[in-house]
Amino acid sequence: METSLYVKDLDRSVRFFKYMFGFESLFSDEKLCAMSVEGRQILLLFKEGGSTKPAVSSGGTIPHHDGRGDLHLAFSISQSDLESWQQWLRENNVAIESKVTWKRGGQSLYFRDPDHHLIELLTPRTWTIY
Repeated sequence: METSLYVKDLDRSVRFFKYMFGFESLFSDEKLCAMSVEGRQILLLFKEGGSTKPAVSSGGTIPHHDGRGDLHLAFSISQSDLESWQQWLRENNVAIESKVTWKRGGQSLYFRDPDHHLIELLTPRTWTIY
């Protein structure tokens, strides 16, 4: 599974996600960085405006796409890791914007990346499927 964010400064965002989450870069060029999310998912960081034209590759053509605004994505964490994540964010001067406890018992922790995208860390029992 892939999740995409569109960022103003690709290098800055790559540094943020590598440092804050330890994500490994799998592929990078001037318009895109594909990062491994714990070997289970891919986070695609696209430079804003960098994919507004179709991209032709040896395997076919990737249609154009782009995004603007304060986008949202979430990463799952264990309940036991919630406190250490809060501490890690505080130690790195990342403001925690909100913390929510859901009806099923799960919790969400919200903060912003350098492009002001809303990042959520969520624990089990947030959704019926997680």
